[in-house]
Amino acid sequence: MNTKKKEGRYERLYTQLSGLLAKSPDATAQMATIAAILFNKMDYFFWCGFYRVDGDRLIVGPYQGPAACQILEGRGVCLAAVEQQKTLIVPDVHSFPGHIACDSRSLSEIVIPVRDKAGKIIAVLDVDSKELASFDETDAAHLEKIIGLLS
Repeated sequence: MNTKKKEGRYERLYTQLSGLLAKSPDATAQMATIAAILFNKMDYFFWCGFYRVDGDRLIVGPYQGPAACQILEGRGVCLAAVEQQKTLIVPDVHSFPGHIACDSRSLSEIVIPVRDKAGKIIAVLDVDSKELASFDETDAAHLEKIIGLLS
């Protein structure tokens, strides 16, 4: 998808999600809504969902797509994003040291930290694609903006 088309779609999704999330004060329901909308509206999203921080591990939360790893421990892109406290874009998951392959069809990934009001990371949004290099800075900027809608 070219950048202009991608930006337009993200802008429409942000508007749609703003309205939907304003109606729910529940974080789990909001995460479920974000995962469902993104998964169904972004054609290159193979898996889209959240992992919640639980001590030194991550536990799967609301998601859309094939069955997920239930617990992530010790390694992987999602834990690296938490440790580095920043969004990570991985063009080729097979070149990422310690990548956890929940589904072998996943080839690229983006992970966005979710912070509480105090700035502490409480979860991550994880998005996988079946194609290499699916994600870029446009995805990062817009997904970070969407995550900002969580209350």
